[in-house]
Amino acid sequence: MTKTRNKSQIQRRLIPSYIFLIIWSFISVFPLFWMITAATNNTVDVARGKIWFGDQAAVNFANLLKQSATKNGGTLWGSMGNSFLYASVQTILCLFICSLAGYGFELYHDKAKDKLFAILLLAMMVPQVATMIPLFKLISSMKLLNTVWGFILPAISTPFMIMMFRQNSRNFPPDIMEAARIDGLNEFAIFFRMYLPVMRSTYAAAAVITFMSAWNAYLWPKVVMNSDTARTMPMLIANLASGYTTDYGVLMMGVLFCSIPTMVIFFVLQKQFAEGITGAVK
Repeated sequence: MTKTRNKSQIQRRLIPSYIFLIIWSFISVFPLFWMITAATNNTVDVARGKIWFGDQAAVNFANLLKQSATKNGGTLWGSMGNSFLYASVQTILCLFICSLAGYGFELYHDKAKDKLFAILLLAMMVPQVATMIPLFKLISSMKLLNTVWGFILPAISTPFMIMMFRQNSRNFPPDIMEAARIDGLNEFAIFFRMYLPVMRSTYAAAAVITFMSAWNAYLWPKVVMNSDTARTMPMLIANLASGYTTDYGVLMMGVLFCSIPTMVIFFVLQKQFAEGITGAVK
């Protein structure tokens, strides 16, 4: 009886917390819900504030295909393919380079590497717009405009990702390295065969962050991608929103298409993402 009474008292005390969490969950999910419903309504209903599903989804999708097509060959599917290609290549290279750097900074660190790492952290304070013109001149001189390399080269190694891998590498058991060296593995074999499997949750978290950042990038692609065939999804969305009039139903349909890949990746890797952010090592 005493245990039952204590349990009921605890549950009653938690009721305000549950109510608070339910309210904030609704507030958090509402923009996503409104985006989905707006994609099924025409621009008049969206402007009036209608927040329920309509019957214009097929019309909005057809108009999206029509408005995204350009004389130079740009299409909705082409923009989706470009964004997926750029984001995937950038994510793979960024994970490899930044994890290798973080691994070296932490597990082979000395005073010189600590000073170099401090310089890298200072680079995080430099705003992106301050480096935009020099980067554009560099990419242009290398003849990499409108190419995947022009998109990804400035972002395949970032101070934040290096710092993230270095911090999580502190949880990597050094005994594993010693045992691997005794078994005859060289340093690169230790990295690929020991470090990568143990740090998979960190890689998952870094992959989500990097892919979402690359997928949603707008300013840098706008600078180096001046061809319709190299256009990305954020650039397509910006084109739909520009002009004298905006079809909000078509715009929300485009935003929905642009959001689907990042939502899928996050939901698939959400458990590993949480473990990687907290520094968990398996």
